[in-house]
Amino acid sequence: MRAARLIKMVLLLQSRPSMTGPELARELEVSERTVTRDALALSEAGVPVYADRGRSGGYRLIGGYRTRLTGLGRSEAEALFLSGLPGALRDMGLEDAASAARLKVSAALLPSLSDAPRSAARRFHLDAPGWYQEPETPPLLADVAEAVWEDRRIVAAYRDRRGADVMREMEPYGLVLKAGVWYLCARVEGSFRVYRLDRFASVEAEGGSFERDEGFDLPGFWDERAAQFARSLLRAEIVVRVSEEGARLLPYTVDRAAARAALAAAGEPDGRGRVTLTLPVESHEVAYAQLYGLGPELEVLEPAELRERFGESARRTAELYRRPEESA
Repeated sequence: MRAARLIKMVLLLQSRPSMTGPELARELEVSERTVTRDALALSEAGVPVYADRGRSGGYRLIGGYRTRLTGLGRSEAEALFLSGLPGALRDMGLEDAASAARLKVSAALLPSLSDAPRSAARRFHLDAPGWYQEPETPPLLADVAEAVWEDRRIVAAYRDRRGADVMREMEPYGLVLKAGVWYLCARVEGSFRVYRLDRFASVEAEGGSFERDEGFDLPGFWDERAAQFARSLLRAEIVVRVSEEGARLLPYTVDRAAARAALAAAGEPDGRGRVTLTLPVESHEVAYAQLYGLGPELEVLEPAELRERFGESARRTAELYRRPEESA
């Protein structure tokens, strides 16, 4: 009982610059004399509790003293920052560490904050995968995650875009979960690259650790590479004319940055309120799949073969929706 009270006293003093004897007595539900004895016991045990004398005095911790949060370890503390991703933690083999961390943090919380974990879970939930897909966990995710945590080199067999297996010695810097797909950001031959984990055929520990570049910014690196990748896909251009409604919907249909740039560069609307613009697309086939849903809000002008394909689809659709009397 007393041990729990002493821990609580340390956590109270750790959370505030100082507390008076009466304040501590109220929080701990003991007498001021007991507070004095407890402070002396903590001091004798090596906890630097200092008592300021006088009417405005009180108790405080000196020297920036902090508890070790009931034994929270490094891996548990690191896992705690990902605790909003229970599925990701499980897939990386960190579920037990995160569970232990949450228990230890809960034990150290002030009584007024004891409902914080439950309150947060009621209000926020992160569901990372996209709609209409069943995410699959890469079989080697846990092995790669372990190497990432420990800054350990790996040798991986990786299937490239051509379907060929290649061997790479990597320094795994970080993992990214994007729309249900896991990616590894690694330094290979002196440069940073991105690999899809579901293309890994094997992973072996190379045996040695690497010295992490402390200037590497994982979120910044990922944002830059993701933007580069999105731009690299846009290898073709088409010319379209869109209505006001089509212009509003276009950024939600194709690459958002490309659509907004094309709309910004478009000329003045014509007499019907439509604007003509040149739109970068991945390919004519992809453009057809993406833009067909806009229906009459978008007209393809160039290239001629894509315009003809849209026209043919429109004619077939109109045939399906002809009135019964028109079909007679």
